[in-house]
Amino acid sequence: MKQIHSDARPLIIALDVETPEQALSLVDRIGPAADFYKVGMELYAAGGPEIVRQLLGRGLRVFLDIKLYDIGETVKRATRQIARLGVHFLTVHGSRSIMEAAVEGRADSGTQLLAVTVLTSLDRDDLADLGYPASPAELVALRVEKAVESKIDGIVCSPLEVAEVRRIGGPGLKLVIPGVRSAGAAAGDQKRVATPAEAMAAGADYLVIGRQVTRAEDPRRACEEILSEIGRSGVWNADSLVSQRLSGIEFDEPQRGNQAGESRRDDQKPSDRNEGRFISGGDTPD
Repeated sequence: MKQIHSDARPLIIALDVETPEQALSLVDRIGPAADFYKVGMELYAAGGPEIVRQLLGRGLRVFLDIKLYDIGETVKRATRQIARLGVHFLTVHGSRSIMEAAVEGRADSGTQLLAVTVLTSLDRDDLADLGYPASPAELVALRVEKAVESKIDGIVCSPLEVAEVRRIGGPGLKLVIPGVRSAGAAAGDQKRVATPAEAMAAGADYLVIGRQVTRAEDPRRACEEILSEIGRSGVWNADSLVSQRLSGIEFDEPQRGNQAGESRRDDQKPSDRNEGRFISGGDTPD
């Protein structure tokens, strides 16, 4: 079934830049068109907790994508420190002991934990080399099930695996999706992509957008165009954004064939034009 979303802005902009100064300049250029930003390992290595504090101090939400992976006690203690910063999302690897340690570390803070299942850069041979006697699809399914059991809040996955992860994880699991490109946009180094509307229709909650916005001549306008694209598709309630008068985005009326409650044909999935490995992922640079 088609997912109808009402979140004001489902976009997370990836601040995959070298310095905090570049990150803050980009945020200024985007302005009110986005309020959620991803800080990855590169920017966190350059700016540390301070860049997170600066973004939060501007009233923005932060997705800290550093994929914690260590012994349980270390993950627990690191998660506790990160949760004190007030980040909205934090990624951890999808092994049960790590997820459970992170859940214990975040305690009753507002930080939500996202599990990384299988990196999109790994295939069956890579998994065999790591000692996993399973296909990527089998390992993804197992880790999503374990994430739910571990009380993880959400999953980072490829746009082509959204529907299957949603089926396994249920409606309460937040799905954060990298590898999203508008039709006609350059794919860059991403091999498994879908359009924003396709990913949202399949069940995504948030879309991580990088180069299409961050390397655009006008990043704010690029954000607005993506939001307009999703609004036209009928899978997202654009009225919530318009009512807040955040950036003056004009949305076309959804086509009548895309009304709320209408079923999506089983043979119309984003994966139809991207056959291949079932790999859900954490390669969020976009």
